[in-house]
Amino acid sequence: MEKNNYQGALQQPIGSGFNAESTAADIIKGIDLSGKIAVITGGNTGIGQETTKTLAQAGATVIVPARDVEKAKRNLDGIANVEIEPMDLMNPASIDAFAQKFLDSGRSLHLLINNAGIMWVPLRHNSHGIESQLATNYLAQFRLTAKLWPALKQANGARVINVSSQGHQFGTFDFDDPNFQHRTYETLQAYGQSKTASNLFALELDNRAKAFNIRAYSLHPGSIAGTELGREAPLELFVKMGFMDEQGNMLPEVLASLKTIPQGAATTVWCATTPLLDNMGGVYCEDADVAPLASDSGPSRGVKRYSLDEADAKRLWKWSEETSGISFPMS
Repeated sequence: MEKNNYQGALQQPIGSGFNAESTAADIIKGIDLSGKIAVITGGNTGIGQETTKTLAQAGATVIVPARDVEKAKRNLDGIANVEIEPMDLMNPASIDAFAQKFLDSGRSLHLLINNAGIMWVPLRHNSHGIESQLATNYLAQFRLTAKLWPALKQANGARVINVSSQGHQFGTFDFDDPNFQHRTYETLQAYGQSKTASNLFALELDNRAKAFNIRAYSLHPGSIAGTELGREAPLELFVKMGFMDEQGNMLPEVLASLKTIPQGAATTVWCATTPLLDNMGGVYCEDADVAPLASDSGPSRGVKRYSLDEADAKRLWKWSEETSGISFPMS
């Protein structure tokens, strides 16, 4: 019987040959993606843009749904094999419209890369009352994957990759109050909850989808210099976290630990293309390899065991279907 990764049963490095300094260009060497189709959310900025460029240059057709289509066109100008479509992850109807247009094209979907995310934002809710980080970083992933399920299945060999974060260590999923209606809002706790949800989703999706030759993964890209993730964060938050001094200067030890954008995209590209994962899924990856389990106390490298819990993964799946009104079409 094929193993699953519940409780982190498969969660240990497999000797990929790559490391934290590897770039997306290193990973893609010798890989031909001609004839493959990828959808990459957030594929026009930061590590998403680098992922788009890397996969497109390897021959894939890359579809980038974007809230700001004109900005996406500017950012992706000159990259061949790229299509840009409108979509707003905070708007469920917009996700549905994008997915339906793709399904109507009759094309298979080989790679769905749920890359887009937000962080360090004040308390906001979407039109359905879902806290914005949970809506964008997780429920949008669930909805888009469910809506694109027929095209993923049609590929007969697809992968779903959720770009998560070491930030999942900021918080478990609070089933009693996921939208901060009764507890004090802490933006990093909300971020952690959304990323834990993303990990649990990849875990449960893989277990349900592997019968259809679809595998799922979550990953930490690393702490990256030069992305737009912190665009709404106040300086005092960075100071509190020990990232910057009072004048807004990045501390030298923090600066030295940051990855470049090409290094940040490496783990996504590895999860999307490596043959080493052909018969393995539901794992959380970092530094272009399967990550180790994190220590139970305090922040550390790897993935927290609670983020791979079978009972929570199944409970979250049920909550997600009820909250989104989508019954995931597992057939």
